Parts: sequence; C-alpha cells; structure tokens
Amino acid sequence: MSEPEWLIWAREVQAIAQTGLTFAKDPFDRERYEMLRTLAAKVMARGSGAPIRQIENLFTQQTGYATPKLEVRTGVFDAQNRLLMVREVLDQNRWTVPGGWADVNLSASESAAKEVWEETGYTVRMTRLAMVLDRAKQGHEPPEAFSITKLFFLGELTGGAPTTSIETSEVRFFARNEIPHDLSTGRISRQQIDRLFAHHADLSLPTEFD
Repeated sequence: MSEPEWLIWAREVQAIAQTGLTFAKDPFDRERYEMLRTLAAKVMARGSGAPIRQIENLFTQQTGYATPKLEVRTGVFDAQNRLLMVREVLDQNRWTVPGGWADVNLSASESAAKEVWEETGYTVRMTRLAMVLDRAKQGHEPPEAFSITKLFFLGELTGGAPTTSIETSEVRFFARNEIPHDLSTGRISRQQIDRLFAHHADLSLPTEFD
C-alpha cells in the first residue's frame, strides 16, 4: 500500500525547508525556506484534515539536517518458540512487539533492550539485527508526518517477569498460529511478525533491508 502523494510531497518540502534553515545565512534565503515550511504545513493540513497551526508547530520544532527518525523493535522468543507481544495503550490496546523511538546516548540495541524492559518487565540480550525497513515502504497505517527507519532486533531472554507499564496493558507470548488479529498496524505488520519467526528459526538468514 503506497502513501498518498500529498504526504510524500509535504514531507519532502518540509525536509528541504528544515535543512535549508539549518545552513542558510542570507536572510532572504531563510525567508524563502520559512515560506516552503509553511507551504508544506498547508499541504499536510489539507491532506490530513489536521489544524494548520498544529502542523506548523510540529514542523517548527524540527531543527538541524533533516534525517529519518529511528524506531527500534525486538522479537523476543521463549523456550517454546513463542513471540513476546504487548498491548499498546496508545493504540486502543492493540498488539505489537515491544519497541519505540531510539534514545539519545544509547546505541540502537541498547534502546531496543530498554524498550523491552520498560514495556514487558523482561531483560534481554540482543543477538542479531533481523531487519532494517523504511516505514513508508511497508504499508503501515496510519501514515506518519516524517520519514521513519525501523530496526528489528532478535533478543534472548535473560531474566525478569511479565510486568505491564504506563505504555502497555498486557504482556503475553504467542505461538505463530496464535498471533492476534488486532495488531497495532502503525507499529508492526503480520508480514514483519512472520519474518521475525523466520529469523528466529534460521539464524543464517541475512539482515533484510528496505
């Protein structure tokens, strides 16, 4: 499922404006980049139905060279080859694998392990990077305002016990034929879950990307 053209255009114009405002010194150039940022906000507001001021505030908070945001998620399996999943409070308690945004001053794998601990109560040791995927190319719904790169790790259980958090309302392991249908599709897809099972079953598989 491809993203709407208005979102792709608005995202690209916003990135050009953000990077331009980072490096431009000439006041007239800066004014033009600010106009581009406003134009991007108008396109996104028209396409999404969100208030223009909300989009403008979102865009003005972005500074520096525009790069994709980094999301980390982890496939954790128990001794029965069941996958650890959580109900995501922010998405009407739909199911996903633990994860979230990568944190400053932590490596990607450290961020992923931290997310598992915070959302499930389990400690894990990251064993391999299974997938590096561009969110926009994966058909996730709903679409996001910014480009996002998703890193999927495999993690080995090292301790802990199932514990919910302010972000999660339930923590459970599922066999492959038991995966719930009400997935948090902005975070995980059935195809990505299938690939996590495949990588867990065959550690010789190469890291998948794009």
